[in-house]
Amino acid sequence: MDERALSLLLSPDGWALLGALPPYDERLAMVLSDRLRKEGVEPDLVAAALTQSRLRAKGREKFGDFADGMLFTPAGLEQATRLTVGARHAHRYTAAGCTRVADLTCGIGGDAMALAALGLSVVAAEVDELTAAVATVNLRHFPETVVRHVDGLTLDVARDGTEGIDGVFADPARRTAAGRRRHDPAAYTPPLDDVLEVRRRNPALGVKVGPAIPHTAVPDDAEAQWVSVDGDVVEAGLWFGPLATDGPGRTALVLRGETAATLRTPDDGVPTADAGPPGAYLYEPDGAVIRAGLVSLVAERVHGRLLDPTIAYVTSDHLAPGAERPTGTSSADDVDVRALSTAYRVLDVMPFGLKRLRTALRERGVGRVTIKKRGTAVVPEQLRKQLDLRGDAEATVVLTRVGGTQQVLLVEPV
Repeated sequence: MDERALSLLLSPDGWALLGALPPYDERLAMVLSDRLRKEGVEPDLVAAALTQSRLRAKGREKFGDFADGMLFTPAGLEQATRLTVGARHAHRYTAAGCTRVADLTCGIGGDAMALAALGLSVVAAEVDELTAAVATVNLRHFPETVVRHVDGLTLDVARDGTEGIDGVFADPARRTAAGRRRHDPAAYTPPLDDVLEVRRRNPALGVKVGPAIPHTAVPDDAEAQWVSVDGDVVEAGLWFGPLATDGPGRTALVLRGETAATLRTPDDGVPTADAGPPGAYLYEPDGAVIRAGLVSLVAERVHGRLLDPTIAYVTSDHLAPGAERPTGTSSADDVDVRALSTAYRVLDVMPFGLKRLRTALRERGVGRVTIKKRGTAVVPEQLRKQLDLRGDAEATVVLTRVGGTQQVLLVEPV
């Protein structure tokens, strides 16, 4: 979207057209475009409105029904925080007693919306003029929120109205102009180190970072939390001062539907898990747990072990939450481990070999197979074609290392 497209959409005719469009359907977009042009709607407005309609449809994944009243840029939508996660960001500020928050890199305004929805006053800064205009539209329902077209790191109390700021949030850009992800925190815009300097002036700082951030890049005074939503790891956050709810350390927040589970580094450190042969059950820890480096806590809770010291699969002879945890274990949180991992019943274990695997699946009448892999170079789609299965049954196949050797586990979800 450019400035002309935005001005067209914000005109009375443009806003009315955008609100009158039917739910976006890629198959009908060209037909609808042709019809609108024949009715005399300006071609540039038709293109802008249909683009926004498409982005709004995609935006519903993050913002639900609120997306229908928002404007988006492709890059802004890509980086925007999901509303469910943004609400949890905002709750940290209210729990810390903050009343006015500066969002230093507000983008299209997603996190600022969540902050304002909890009654916080927000100063939202955005260095890109067009994106700042979009954020202004999206935040129009919150009179206590102002958007400033400015580099957030240079906010000035007198010029930008930032008196009384007692909390700060930042979400540095992590993609190149071509859309590729930047994993190096020094390549963020602005660089992570520059953002972290803000906590010297205001200790209540929260920073959204990429989930691939290495543990070595996490400051010692941060609570680093990796977040997954319905199985997808969507972000990591660094929280400082009063926003670090449980103090410095690593945590995993797993959101599945309406449920939430948190796992954190114990006070005495993360234990080292043993490795051993497959048991009766296999546990696949959630991606947020893996990123946070807390897989051994899952092994501890199921009285289990790793299949291999370098692979994030846990096995046990117990189905959690079967027995109580052993007395004296170091896990601090009393959370059902099945909220933090996916459990499977192990049906068979065999060395990896195409012929043997094909025979085992055909004997079970398997025609549809889910292939999971860790620690192997096998390409699932190629293997699926090579298996050439026929049948009515379904199966899950896990390709991984067990004690340093390539193995196949035939499992079924519990």
